[in-house]
Amino acid sequence: MKLRSEQQGVALIMVLLVVAMVSVLATEMGARLQLQVKRASNIKENNQAYWYAVGAEQFAKKSISKLIENSNKVIHLDPLWSDEFVFPIEGGGIQAQLFDMQACFNLNALKDKASTTTNGFTPSPELSARLSAFYRLLGQIEPEIPSFERETVRDSLADWLDADDNMSQLGAEDSTYEGLQFPYMAANNYMADKSELRLVNGVQQAWLQTLMKWVCVLPAENIFLLNVNTVTEENAAVLVAMTGLSISDATAIIASRPPDGFNSAAEFLGLTQITALNLSDEQKAWFAVTTDYFMLSSKTSYNNATFAMQTLFKVEDQQVSVKKRQFGIQ
Repeated sequence: MKLRSEQQGVALIMVLLVVAMVSVLATEMGARLQLQVKRASNIKENNQAYWYAVGAEQFAKKSISKLIENSNKVIHLDPLWSDEFVFPIEGGGIQAQLFDMQACFNLNALKDKASTTTNGFTPSPELSARLSAFYRLLGQIEPEIPSFERETVRDSLADWLDADDNMSQLGAEDSTYEGLQFPYMAANNYMADKSELRLVNGVQQAWLQTLMKWVCVLPAENIFLLNVNTVTEENAAVLVAMTGLSISDATAIIASRPPDGFNSAAEFLGLTQITALNLSDEQKAWFAVTTDYFMLSSKTSYNNATFAMQTLFKVEDQQVSVKKRQFGIQ
């Protein structure tokens, strides 16, 4: 009887162990199932938010096409395209806004297409004029950046973009960057994004954010055109840089601009404040009333998922195409 009792005790322990193991496995399987369900739900919601952004992109593309067709080659700040677009959707929504990418200072314009290894110290007259404009743009930052520091940033940016390894007077090439605690090399090519500016020798975090509001990057394009109809008072520093106007005069011109903008660049150049500057032919060619590049900034949401995207459009031969997309950009 004692042996039988002991065997029953062992059997009971075995049964309890099996039950415990089954319980642990069931709990683990339940937890994993919940995780998989949640993961699948997150993927679905993120995908839905993504497709909302794609829808906003397609809508913007059609809107730009209509704008170009109806603009008579004059683009101005019409609320129909420049104001923020908000569209509520069950479980989420879309926020999107179009920006004229020729109402800012294109950093890639400081790359001279004709640059070779023989002219690292002697930029072309065209590039010299653009570098002077960038120097004036840096001069609009408050508190004022010392002239030596501005010259260093100007020359270093030119070296960052040019194709050679020749160092400008106050510039920087690979030898400068390779000596840093965390070394890297100069791009010696077009910038892919304006955030690349933070890597350029001489750039300071203290004023970088201010400069970033005025500059932009057009991928692999050194076009240097300012649409005088879409530049805003917040971006008046760009107009100052490209003309040499005072900030007060630049702001006044923007504020008194006709509601439908200037009909031509010649009308803008004929303003008393502009003619008094005696701009060179090179500088006069920097101004336009049309636009070939637009940026769509969109943010979408669906349930607990959010998605942000920026899309760069280019207008070419009346056709609108997507040149670049960036995800997660606010």
